[in-house]
Amino acid sequence: MTSVLAAGCGSSGETVDTGRTSERTVAAPAATTQHTQSSGDRSMDTTEDSMRIVITLGDKRFGALLRDSAASRDLLRQLPVTVDMVDHGGVEKTGPLPSPLSLDGQPEGADPDVGDVGYYAPGNDLVLYYGDQSYYPGIVVLGRLDSGAAAQIAKQSGPVTVTVEAR
Repeated sequence: MTSVLAAGCGSSGETVDTGRTSERTVAAPAATTQHTQSSGDRSMDTTEDSMRIVITLGDKRFGALLRDSAASRDLLRQLPVTVDMVDHGGVEKTGPLPSPLSLDGQPEGADPDVGDVGYYAPGNDLVLYYGDQSYYPGIVVLGRLDSGAAAQIAKQSGPVTVTVEAR
């Protein structure tokens, strides 16, 4: 099962999730459920809490919950990271990550929803979707932003810098 409930962060400029999930997702298992994947001699804890991230954009902080996937685990290993992002087509902010993410187990492409956190493999870009992007090859949906975060991101015109951290 994959989970995409967003996480609140508890400071005054943040949005808080109302628990909205898209039709292609299911509710999260209890946070006590743990899956471990070995990576060499270290293992990656993938409890619900371990898949939470915080995205800072200016004075705004948004939580998100990543789906349990090889790509999401690769992103978590790169955190914290600062990404310079540009606007694409009035629907998304994109910016390059330091290293590519694994595509193991991912379909050829995806049709992300408004509020999804994604990865565009051909450009090695982290993507924050604030508008309606249709299916496109190379898109990987990593998780889901807090409720209301996409609207806040849409208000940011031009290039932005975001910091992504594990919660």
